[in-house]
Amino acid sequence: MTFADVTLTPSTSALPGSAALQQIANGIAAWALIGALIALLLGAALWAIGSHTQNAHQSMSGRRAVVTALAAAILIGAAPSLINFFFTTGLSVR
Repeated sequence: MTFADVTLTPSTSALPGSAALQQIANGIAAWALIGALIALLLGAALWAIGSHTQNAHQSMSGRRAVVTALAAAILIGAAPSLINFFFTTGLSVR
């Protein structure tokens, strides 16, 4: 039994509403970056207050929030490249 060869070529103009979907993705990315910025600011404030008051737990929570916010920003920025990399890697599987 032989199966027909299938191909996949993503196109943003293939379906109606693709431009709107791209705008939604861009908007969600912007909101995510704003959320990461707010988390970074709050984490830095928590870290500073914890350090100033000699509260090790609060200081550690602030540091963790800062690192998490920075990691989130990296992932948000790298998301399109990561998706494209893994998609093209998947296409090369035979």
